[in-house]
Amino acid sequence: MIRLILVFFLVFLFNNVSAQTKPKLSKEQMERLRKQDSLNPDLNNRGAKQEKAKISDYLIISHKNDTTFVDTTLTIRKEYKFNYLRKDNFGLIPFSNLGQTYNSLTYNFENTSLMPSFGARARHFNYMEIEDVNYYRVPTPLTELLYKSAFEQGQLADSFFTVNTSPQLNFSIAYKGLRSLGKYQHLLTSTGNFRFTTNYQTKNNRYLARAHIVMQDLLNQENGGLRDDMIENFENGVEEFLDRSILEVNFENAENILRGKRFHLEHNYSIIRKKDSLSKNKLSIGHIISLKDKSYQYDQTSVSTSYFGSAFASSNQRDRVTLENFYNQLQLNYSNNIIGDLQFNVSSNNYNYGYNKVVVLNGNTITNRLKGDVFSAGGKYRKQFKKFELFGELGINVSGDFDGNFLKAHATFKLNSDLSATASINHSSKAPNYNVLLYQSNYTNYNWRNNFNNTETQQLAFQLKSKKIADISVDYSTINDYTYFKRDATGIPDGEFVPIKPFQNTETISYLRVKLDKEIKVGKFALQNTLLYQNVQDDNNILNVPQLTTRNTLYYSSHVFKKAMYLQTGVTFNYFTKYNMNSYDPLLAEFYVQTDKEYGGFPRLDFFVNAKIRQTRIYIKAEHFNSAFTGYNYFAAPNNPYRDFTVRFGVVWNFFL
Repeated sequence: MIRLILVFFLVFLFNNVSAQTKPKLSKEQMERLRKQDSLNPDLNNRGAKQEKAKISDYLIISHKNDTTFVDTTLTIRKEYKFNYLRKDNFGLIPFSNLGQTYNSLTYNFENTSLMPSFGARARHFNYMEIEDVNYYRVPTPLTELLYKSAFEQGQLADSFFTVNTSPQLNFSIAYKGLRSLGKYQHLLTSTGNFRFTTNYQTKNNRYLARAHIVMQDLLNQENGGLRDDMIENFENGVEEFLDRSILEVNFENAENILRGKRFHLEHNYSIIRKKDSLSKNKLSIGHIISLKDKSYQYDQTSVSTSYFGSAFASSNQRDRVTLENFYNQLQLNYSNNIIGDLQFNVSSNNYNYGYNKVVVLNGNTITNRLKGDVFSAGGKYRKQFKKFELFGELGINVSGDFDGNFLKAHATFKLNSDLSATASINHSSKAPNYNVLLYQSNYTNYNWRNNFNNTETQQLAFQLKSKKIADISVDYSTINDYTYFKRDATGIPDGEFVPIKPFQNTETISYLRVKLDKEIKVGKFALQNTLLYQNVQDDNNILNVPQLTTRNTLYYSSHVFKKAMYLQTGVTFNYFTKYNMNSYDPLLAEFYVQTDKEYGGFPRLDFFVNAKIRQTRIYIKAEHFNSAFTGYNYFAAPNNPYRDFTVRFGVVWNFFL
């Protein structure tokens, strides 16, 4: 019933007053947008002269209301983001096929969530959360088309369109789809991300709203990786097995899929508003309403007891878990020129996680549902004073089955036009993920109900940003009651199957990260360097990361053909030191700890040629071209190889109407 009410409410809103918090625009931009609008009465006059839009007028508004504009330039940062995730994936290593999961080489323990996460985290790298959805404001319709070749049969395509029907109302619609067969047996990926956004403000700017609908389905065939007796053939580069489809895998009859739907609305009404720069006070009320519906499903036609252990039934397995979460937040916002920006909020989460069956194991009944209501309170504060900015945010669960709290604060000081420094602190106490607390499966080893403590983290971070010097960031985290998956050999005789189970670490983990980002330019040549150093103090070897991760790109950029085309070409070097890399479990769609063998220590070299012609960017890359002569010891996870040498092509095309 709640879902039907929300859907009706959103549909009504989209047809009347949907969408966003207004970004800060200059008077010049506002006037230009008014003149260029297709519904502007002034343009009905044939003698009216239309002013040409500037690229800076095509605005992108983030979830946090940070405003940027459409960027059609060709830079090395664009090269790093031209991938399946469409963001810089430094610190991740992908599996062999496009659309599969990624193994994490680094972790950030900053957290502002008060509720458990869904689980199946290996499927979430391409899952678009609320923070990943942008809103738009454009003087003329804008279209962006992306294409990139995949592995064997298939391709990646992302299509986007946005339009302002008036200066007050904007709509956007987009769909990213992928289908890729892959080089190895039974490794097809098929994913889709649909999103629709709208944002609105009244002419007097008193009422502001924005909303989105996102629907996603991420399907992967799973093969359990290479069989152990095939690893030697892969690592030795046996010519017969250079055709990767010949290598035998653990099974060829399973797939998993993550589905999700979200209906989200944020709106705000100003009770007292600033009429000009001399006004001192602003008071508004805000409301956020969000309905999230998720499911994760694992299908297998016949069981693989050698890989997962014993099962209740031998065929037609289907494990399916769902989560429905209905979220409401009421806000009171107050702004004053002296005090700054203050917000007080109260929130509620109505959650329902679980399965449509009850499991009885060894005489014990495992519950099939976690459901209830959690009520929380919080606040935000921001103050800008000349070159100094202070921001703080906090939240706490005041009632319900899940305890939780967080505190986040940062201070930024801009020393000059080039140099700024930021110090931040974050404390978090949050319940473990749902699939750690409760899991049910046809496989007997994958059934549990745990009452773990909250995971508590504290993080101190410092950041220095300077184009002349470098971008340097340092963070130090301590983690208590960290939860993880690992094979449990307790009470298991030698030679028998060792199951994977969730655990909670009783010792404190200390985790240090130092990251440096610096570009050196000499004429038309440049060297872009990203270096990450990590150190973990963990007696139980639970949190494993490489000590050193580096990415270095040497490239050349120049206009050619009488400046008709901008060319960028170069080589990127990626490397991380050996460490106890996490293994992947396809049933859970989670990574688990292993300490038997170290992986890594292999170089990855990519050669690229990129070009820009007007608003079109063309990308050609020879990925991992050194694979044949630096050794076949490259793995993204144990038994799951990284990609062989391949050449891929892609294009991004913007249309401004």
